[in-house]
Amino acid sequence: MPSLPPGAADAIGYLAATLTTASWIPQIVRTWRLRSAGDLSLGMLATFTLGIALWLVFGVATSSGPVVAANAVTLVLNLVLVGLRLRFGRPPRP
Repeated sequence: MPSLPPGAADAIGYLAATLTTASWIPQIVRTWRLRSAGDLSLGMLATFTLGIALWLVFGVATSSGPVVAANAVTLVLNLVLVGLRLRFGRPPRP
C-alpha cells in the first residue's frame, strides 16, 4: 500500500468516524418519533455497545484520536438507543 501524506491517515480516520457515528442518528430520531423500538434487538444493541466501550478503551490505550472520538460519541448514541429500546420496546396493544 502506498504511504499517505502526513496527517492523511488521521483525516481519513476522522471522516470514517464521523460517517459511522452519524449513521446512528436516523435510527434514534425514528425511534423517538414513532415511540416504538420493538423491532430493535436488545441483544444486538447490548453487544454492540459493549464492543464500542472496548474500542474506546483501546483508543485511549493507543492514543488514537479518531478511535477515541468515534467511539466516545457512538457509545453515547447507543446508550440513548438502548434507553429508548427499554422505554419503547413493546408496541402498544390495540
